[in-house]
Amino acid sequence: MTPDYGKTFKHWRAGASETPDAPWHQYTRHAFVEGLRDGSLPHASFLQYLVQDYVFLVHFARAWSLGVVKSETLEEMTVCANTVDGLVNHEMALHVKTCAAVGISEDTLFNATEAPENIAYTRYVMDAGLQGDFLDLMAALAPCVMGYGEIGLRLKAEAAPNTPYTDWIDTYSGAEYQGICTTVGGMLDAAVARRLGSLDASPRANALQARFTLATQLEVGFWGMGLRGA
Repeated sequence: MTPDYGKTFKHWRAGASETPDAPWHQYTRHAFVEGLRDGSLPHASFLQYLVQDYVFLVHFARAWSLGVVKSETLEEMTVCANTVDGLVNHEMALHVKTCAAVGISEDTLFNATEAPENIAYTRYVMDAGLQGDFLDLMAALAPCVMGYGEIGLRLKAEAAPNTPYTDWIDTYSGAEYQGICTTVGGMLDAAVARRLGSLDASPRANALQARFTLATQLEVGFWGMGLRGA
């Protein structure tokens, strides 16, 4: 079941699901994700992912900060600012806590060398925002936000009772994170209506879909990078 994060996300998700390679399915059903679900993911892979994801979140927070600059309404500014707060003060805390338990300090996380897949993804998102407008940036950001929400909900329902990744699953299936997805989705719908009227009738529809789909493909590569940690 697809979670209801708004009609724009639904439209873009469908667009990234109907191509021959179906990147949305590859992303949300990746072997890394299934390893989280059944507990078979090697711990070394999970740690590799957490270290790189911490670095990713640093850049992701900067991209959402750019969203404040690109905003045209107070609602857009508020959602972007609150998302930065959630990333910096809450989501990254999970990474710090988990890594500290195995002797990896926050300073080590912040100064970790970025994997090529991390560089490709984060710089693509930043370029979308610097080169384009607010909608270009949101199309590049949305797969991560909503994808993790969708993955979290499914894994909460399907995860093995003894999976060691319960904290991760609880974070992204929990009410706080799901509320972020719903809020961002509503803001996105309003932003599209304000700028384009109808997404279906806009000459920009294909370009925005392409941004969303490419960001989804980069998420697939990010999971693959994590698996190599084993």
